[in-house]
Amino acid sequence: MKKNTGSVLALYPTPVTVIGAMNNDKPTWTLVAHIGIIGHDRVLVSLAKPHFINGCIKETGKLSINIVDEGMLKETDYTGSVSGNKVDKSGVFGYELGEMGTPVISKSPLTMECSVVDIYNTPNFESFICTIDNTYVSEEHLDDKGKINYNTLKPVLFEFPTYQYLRTGDVIGKCLSFAKKSE
Repeated sequence: MKKNTGSVLALYPTPVTVIGAMNNDKPTWTLVAHIGIIGHDRVLVSLAKPHFINGCIKETGKLSINIVDEGMLKETDYTGSVSGNKVDKSGVFGYELGEMGTPVISKSPLTMECSVVDIYNTPNFESFICTIDNTYVSEEHLDDKGKINYNTLKPVLFEFPTYQYLRTGDVIGKCLSFAKKSE
């Protein structure tokens, strides 16, 4: 028997990311785990309205989504614990500018450079709906066909109710293969 626990957001864990945007001629960064796929051609980045980076994103219409691995956790955690309104976070990560002018974290194993096409507002959040312009992947995380290999990339996950970071797990099977086995 299942117990009704009320209106609880229970779609965790989600990948940990660092969102980057240009603040004039310097980057700014923030930790974000409220991201999602809304189609094969759109992603969503949801940020609390008071975040400093929101204004930078609205000014440029661009952002980067930098996937976090365990080697980046100390810096990543820091970017989520201080406000860009009070602290210059431009030096937290080494970076390069992507082809669209967004800051791409050098240490991140995978970065998507995105353009904002819409902003969906809710009472406390601004959700940036974006197209993906470019995806940059460290070569050691590409398979022999040039596809992303998440078995080597191992993105860190975030679980909201307990505020914990999690490791990705083992492969348990190929998608859409279990139905074939039971026929």
